[in-house]
Amino acid sequence: MPQQFTTDTLSLSFGMPQWAVSALNDLPEYLPSHEERMAAVIEFSRKNFQNGTGGPFAAGVFERDSGRLVVIGVNRVMPYNCSSAHAEIMAMSLAQKMLGVYDLGGEGLPAHELVVNWRPCAMCFGAVLWSGVRSLVIAGDGPELEEITGFDEGPVHEDWRGELARRGIALTEDVLRDKAIEAYREFNASQNVVYNARQGEA
Repeated sequence: MPQQFTTDTLSLSFGMPQWAVSALNDLPEYLPSHEERMAAVIEFSRKNFQNGTGGPFAAGVFERDSGRLVVIGVNRVMPYNCSSAHAEIMAMSLAQKMLGVYDLGGEGLPAHELVVNWRPCAMCFGAVLWSGVRSLVIAGDGPELEEITGFDEGPVHEDWRGELARRGIALTEDVLRDKAIEAYREFNASQNVVYNARQGEA
């Protein structure tokens, strides 16, 4: 019998785990400094693998100038069997849904900032460019994430900093870098699954 499509089979719905909902409600409304914002993001990344709800990645959307928290998203690839459910995608998509916009830099909106516990992977870097955020804050850039965890971050554009600048997206690097690396080492020691597709095999 041929496949029968329904509105259920042709719809997607992703959500945050319950612990994250509770943790978001416990955070202050404003996190004024980059360090405060990154500390919250790294803690969410740690809690995500500790609770078995995804990989060691988190990303937060904030109003850039005031520090008002919009949302923090975590990686949900394995729970939803969806390779695109990375933390950045979750955070930006939830923020857009909450604000009722597809462009986080649209007219009449405050400038929004994305805070991530490492440089976005190849897929998420592209999503950052189209999201409308006006600034990107990262804990670090370099081989440490892949070397420690075994995750494949993909072929990010060699002039990725220039691509951000050309689109008017300010970049702040190395915010709480050591704390982010510490969380990756904790993930590695936990023996959680590294879910690269086909584990790098052809």
